[in-house]
Amino acid sequence: MTIPAPAWIAVDWGTTNLRAWAMSAADRPLAEAQSDRGMARLSGPAAFEAALLDLIGPWRDGRPLAVIACGMVGARQGWREAPYARTPCPPLAADLVPAPATTPGLRVLIVPGLAQDDPADVMRGEETQIAGYLRQTAGRDGILCLPGTHTKWVRLSAGRIETFRTVMTGELFATLATQTVLRHSVAAEGWDDPAFATALAEGLARPGDLTARLFGLRAESLLHGAAPETARARLSGLLIGAELAATRPFWQDDSVTIIGAGRLARLYQTALGAQGARAQTVDATAVTLAGLTAARRSQDIAA
Repeated sequence: MTIPAPAWIAVDWGTTNLRAWAMSAADRPLAEAQSDRGMARLSGPAAFEAALLDLIGPWRDGRPLAVIACGMVGARQGWREAPYARTPCPPLAADLVPAPATTPGLRVLIVPGLAQDDPADVMRGEETQIAGYLRQTAGRDGILCLPGTHTKWVRLSAGRIETFRTVMTGELFATLATQTVLRHSVAAEGWDDPAFATALAEGLARPGDLTARLFGLRAESLLHGAAPETARARLSGLLIGAELAATRPFWQDDSVTIIGAGRLARLYQTALGAQGARAQTVDATAVTLAGLTAARRSQDIAA
């Protein structure tokens, strides 16, 4: 489909996927494209430019074009490392870092991630979503939860990230379900809502029992014929329950805004609601684009 010539390109470059949007001069998306050429699937820094050009090639017409990119493109193993800014700070606390693009007219600028010294923690990509959330809400304070492979819990105050914590729940779920003995018991699809709710309560009440309860999923399958979709839901519930136990200071007695989409965001909203926490969800794509727009405008990068 033919679209008007974009004024600039917004890019979210993750570990496994690459997403790009052709943006108008009014900062509205004209088209979207994505591929599976995330950082982990590229052979090194030299492969990034080709991966980007393959994706956005149909939008280029030979004129100079700025690309604003966030995520793992700025990691140590990315196209070019964009040094972390240190919290507490605004989410867009450092200058954008130019990538070494060699294509004439192509200017690629990377949003730096954020680091926290104590306890040690880092983020790349989420800072852009947080900037977009603040832009959409006129700097609202509060607690954010960004579910994903590495879920982030963030405390905002006066437009700054005061503290945050990362929990590897998503990666643990994927690894346990596909690369351990639990792969014989856990379904790739399907769900059991009551099983999720029960396991969530168990994981939250006794997180110290987590590893024993995990093997119990295998035993329940062998001895009692537990359905694979029930094991899948219980695995998720146990892990999210343990996560909520670890992050209780963030969400207890406070409202939470979940930045996400789909089933995962709904699971976190359900889990928090079961504990009496007020939770709402905002769309991750919308705040990502708002954050990339904020990054472009913060340094007066011409469209």
